[in-house]
Amino acid sequence: MAAIGLGVAALGIAAALVLNAFEKNLVFFFTPSQIAANEAPQGKTFRIGGMVETGSVKRQADGITVQFVVTDTAKSVPVVYKGILPDLFREGKGVVAEGRLGTDGVFRAEQVLAKHDENYMPPEAAHALEQAQKAQRSLKQ
Repeated sequence: MAAIGLGVAALGIAAALVLNAFEKNLVFFFTPSQIAANEAPQGKTFRIGGMVETGSVKRQADGITVQFVVTDTAKSVPVVYKGILPDLFREGKGVVAEGRLGTDGVFRAEQVLAKHDENYMPPEAAHALEQAQKAQRSLKQ
């Protein structure tokens, strides 16, 4: 009985450790519209996706800090990234950035991912853009 109890306790501890590690590495995806609706977590890392707004990319004098705006055609979120952008990063193209939302409403990215070919966009970003465009069309009617 003692061996069975010890085995169950060890299994429970192992399961708790795995679930804890999983929760810490879980990163959710939000659109600019969801961020504007205050659905995104404050102070936690998450991903934002959409299109890089045309004319919004501004490089700072230090050469590594870049400001740009991510939009889902309905709402927009300013993003600041310090680092080297992917070669495929362009205005008007799809992007996913991972980081945290500041209290000032600016998303501070720790990582920026650009689509890897002309046909690819993360499924979440594509769905979010489609939903935002449908919402805009219904408001115009």
